[in-house]
Amino acid sequence: MKYLIVSDIHGSYSSALKISKLDAEQHFEKIILLGDLNYHGPRNDLPFDYAPKKVIPLLNELSAKIIAVRGNCDAEVEEMVFHFELLSTIKEYYFFDRRVILTHGHRYEAKDFVLGEHDIFMSGHTHIPVLEKNGGIILNPGSITLPKGGHQRSYAIMSETGIKIYTIDDEEYMSYDFKENA
Repeated sequence: MKYLIVSDIHGSYSSALKISKLDAEQHFEKIILLGDLNYHGPRNDLPFDYAPKKVIPLLNELSAKIIAVRGNCDAEVEEMVFHFELLSTIKEYYFFDRRVILTHGHRYEAKDFVLGEHDIFMSGHTHIPVLEKNGGIILNPGSITLPKGGHQRSYAIMSETGIKIYTIDDEEYMSYDFKENA
């Protein structure tokens, strides 16, 4: 079982296509979207392939697999066009017997929670990839569209064995092995 983790699509058609292609190749159990799906926001440049009306049907085709949280650039009206829930800014799940907290990162940070050693806090918002142990595991997959801080476009994959962040070109960028770091 594998989970695809993506943040900050910001209406990029090529990024949505990448998500669809990755799922077709790897058949993810779930696709976790950590907010900012369609709108680019007033502080970001317009993505070169900005096409939110094309992003909507691509993500809707995957709606049965999607777990999403609302980001600061997501509007309530998006709930009307997506076939998955996008109103919550924070959600909690259990994957691989680990508590996983999902949020975009504009309202909540890892420091706002007491994380157990096996807990995972996932957020986006900063567009900078992070994968570290700090109480629990802290994951930010970076932005699949608008990376910041000199980083490349990126996404993450979580399996029973750990978490890996990949560049948009599918090169492994960061990794965290659950057993090795237990």
